[in-house]
Amino acid sequence: MTLRQPANGNLFGAGDRLGAEEVAVYRWLATHRQFDPSRMAQDLGLDEAALTRTVDSLVQLGLLQRDAEDDRVMRAVDPHLAAAVATAPLERLIREQQNSLRAFRDQLAQLSSHYEEGLRGAPAALQTIPALSEVRVALDRAAQLCREEMLTVQPGGTRAPEVLEDALARDSEVLARGVRIRTLYHHTARFNGPSQAYVAMASALGAEYRTAHQLFGRMIVFDRELAFLPDHTGTWGAVVIREPSVVHFLCDLFEQAWTEAQPFSDAAADGLEAVAKDLDRTILRLLATGRKDEAIARRLGMSLRTTRKHIADIMQTLGAESRFQAGFAVAERGLLDGDGDEGDPDAPENGPERRPSPPDPV
Repeated sequence: MTLRQPANGNLFGAGDRLGAEEVAVYRWLATHRQFDPSRMAQDLGLDEAALTRTVDSLVQLGLLQRDAEDDRVMRAVDPHLAAAVATAPLERLIREQQNSLRAFRDQLAQLSSHYEEGLRGAPAALQTIPALSEVRVALDRAAQLCREEMLTVQPGGTRAPEVLEDALARDSEVLARGVRIRTLYHHTARFNGPSQAYVAMASALGAEYRTAHQLFGRMIVFDRELAFLPDHTGTWGAVVIREPSVVHFLCDLFEQAWTEAQPFSDAAADGLEAVAKDLDRTILRLLATGRKDEAIARRLGMSLRTTRKHIADIMQTLGAESRFQAGFAVAERGLLDGDGDEGDPDAPENGPERRPSPPDPV
């Protein structure tokens, strides 16, 4: 094992470690306190050349110290003391680098007030963040600064387990500060195992979750002051909105959807039965407007295969062999009578059709 000067920031090489020879020689000298090459070679099974080389290495590391008057007398040094002496230059370098980093951050922080002032003076109070990695950093920052409430709309029925793990860690910290978290999912999230586990754990910490058959798109709002929406330009970026009137409008949309949604906790038999009926009625309504299977799947946040299975089950229940017959049966039985206006059937479904859903940033 060789000691290196910390000029390049590395005290030891990546693969350096004390070998069996160094350990054996150190232990022997710590006990006998005298360098006796012949006896050590016999006891340790080392030739004298290897023995001398190992002793020199331990001396260089500061683990052994020769007597000033008699080279045969060796004193073992406390390993903690040797480590402190050996690493002192590198630790000093680290402290200097940390001080430089703090000074650099402080210098840039002086510009924050000017940046915020510029944002407040912007006509539309909009900011576009083009890269997904930057979006995640901005979301984490907003979550750290959140004081009262976080509103989230997460379309789609499936979220990756690793994304949910990251979200749980972040949400746990936010909830611990007394922030209220409310999240809307599609009904299909009730049938996704990772989502069920995530909701169960986060609900126990105080978060609230509801599901609906249709949602108006992905959105996150912090303290009713800062909103994140997906960028529609084809990238995985986001649009950050600070304009109070726009943020207030988005919060009103959320509250309306929240009032009409069903609590996720109603995942028992009755709750799931109600969700299934709600899904079937929504599919019938969208079929009646002439929507294609792909459009229905996007609107409901489920896969195309699952959507077609639902449609097939509905047609079987109605005893219809074609969609025309199904439409006739629905009208004849009045299955959609009294539904009222469910929104513009020509409204876009959660983003442009040409573009798949972006990776979940939270």
